[in-house]
Amino acid sequence: MKKDKRQNKKFGIWQYFKAHKLALISYLFCDLMGSALVVVGSLLVANAITLVTQPVPDYKTALIYFAICAGTYLLRNVCWHLSGIIYQKTSKKIMEAINYDIANQAFKLSSRAYTDHNTGTFVSRMVSEPENIVSQIIRLVDNITGTLTSMSIIVYILIMNFYIGLIIIFAVAIAAIIETKRIKVYRKNKKTVKDTYDKVQSISTEIVRSEKDIKSLGLEDKLSEVAQQNYIAYNQSAYKLSIVNMNYYRFRNILLQCAGVAMLVLGTLLMEKALIAPAVFMLVYQNRDGLYDVVWSIGNMSEYITSIRVSSERIFELFNEKEFPAERFGNQSIERIKGSIEFKRVDFSFVEYEEKPEISKMTRKERKEYKRNPPERKIKSINQIFKKLSFKIKPNSTVAFVGKSGSGKSTILNLMAKMYEVDGGQVLIDGVNINDLDKPTLRNNISLVNQSPYIFDMSIKDNLLLAKKDATDEEILLNLKKASLEEFISSLPEGINTKVGESGIKLSGGQRQRLAIARALLRNSPIIIFDESTSALDNFAQADIKKSIDALKGQGTIVIVAHRLSTIRNADKIFFLDDGEIIDSGTFEELFENNTKFRSMFYAENIDN
Repeated sequence: MKKDKRQNKKFGIWQYFKAHKLALISYLFCDLMGSALVVVGSLLVANAITLVTQPVPDYKTALIYFAICAGTYLLRNVCWHLSGIIYQKTSKKIMEAINYDIANQAFKLSSRAYTDHNTGTFVSRMVSEPENIVSQIIRLVDNITGTLTSMSIIVYILIMNFYIGLIIIFAVAIAAIIETKRIKVYRKNKKTVKDTYDKVQSISTEIVRSEKDIKSLGLEDKLSEVAQQNYIAYNQSAYKLSIVNMNYYRFRNILLQCAGVAMLVLGTLLMEKALIAPAVFMLVYQNRDGLYDVVWSIGNMSEYITSIRVSSERIFELFNEKEFPAERFGNQSIERIKGSIEFKRVDFSFVEYEEKPEISKMTRKERKEYKRNPPERKIKSINQIFKKLSFKIKPNSTVAFVGKSGSGKSTILNLMAKMYEVDGGQVLIDGVNINDLDKPTLRNNISLVNQSPYIFDMSIKDNLLLAKKDATDEEILLNLKKASLEEFISSLPEGINTKVGESGIKLSGGQRQRLAIARALLRNSPIIIFDESTSALDNFAQADIKKSIDALKGQGTIVIVAHRLSTIRNADKIFFLDDGEIIDSGTFEELFENNTKFRSMFYAENIDN
């Protein structure tokens, strides 16, 4: 799908179905043909019964009708089988297209969009909602064709006997009114169920991923309590939805059953007075469930439409800049960045927003107004990290940022890599505002090794090939050696082809960090940023990584945030941060000699170790 179409307010889920118009028309044709053959079969049976129950029975013609009826049954199943094949193939393509677009949009979202929402918010929109939409649309089509079939039989009954037809029409009208009311309540409760399910999915994901931390810290009871609260909230909302639906269903079914009994009583009386043919009465009796089917289909169609609408709204919220801001890039390109970095009077704050109002608790008028003109999210608190922060980093130099926890070290690195956007001021790369640079220039020339790197559920080699798809085994092994993983890799039976599990669960914390470092080194970017990337390493591995980083000096701009000051001893320049301000800078020796806070940090580190 083209970007401009996504930004068009009229763009929605139907755009994906338009791309498969021919297949959908074929599906609809086969489904309608199958349903039409049901009507034809019923009429043939009715006529055959009429022929054998008349004063002078015509058995021969009746048998022909029965034979043709058998043929319609066979053809009907062929039509429905074909529609099933078309559905499976087309729905697969449609879901692939939706998933692809949502995944691409997820990659475009800013880091703030992820920090402002839980995991379940994204997972359900990327996986569950597209599948729900496709299945509900197909069910909607099936219900439409089923309704047409039932309506055809009702019209036939109305033509054959006006009084019985009136009973049917009256019952359907009353039941439709009940269904309209039920759907209003359903729509209100369905959104609540979806929102609570997001929280359940999020807490479930966290429990699975943090299983070792939970056990080691003895958090089972506390997390069980949190999980239970989320599960209770979800189950209560789902229970409320089911109970309300059940109450409406029960009332509606009582009405339909009374109408069905009235049809049979009236039919019996009319047949006694010879005002209705036995065959017509047989058709009424045979298709009495059609009365239920029509009302059920009408209700189901409303329910499916509501479900499609809710899922569509949730999916396309990801394209809403107010709710899920996307990354923004400029158009300026630099073929090869030299590596100078400058912060010029940079302001940055973390903003916490108030929870969104629950749409399910709004009146119908309030919901319409909210969807038509969503209000700006209210700010709950602002935590200012930097105010007019300025510094310069020369190309091909190795610099480090140190300071106590919360001083803003990692935030500086995220601003450099444009994971965050400044509130004011400028971040310059080679003298160019980072906001003016295009995405390839930034992403291809800056490598960021986080303190908690994500390792993908694939082999060690494949994890590294993500950084450089044409890397040779020799290059891979060389960079694994630089990251102090050579000995570990050689001990594995499958070597670099060893699978590491989801999130690299088969590796230790230090091994994951070293693999992430090898991944960054393989890219050979002119700017490499290390964010506490040696924090999970033992002293021996840290010493090896320090040698690797030192070996990179002069080959690019190296920026380090270090937990251990000994790691950055050979840095060309060290910036000392305190509460979002650079209070001092210089070489390690200069800071150690002239800055008592820095010297105290160094002594404290060595005492701890």
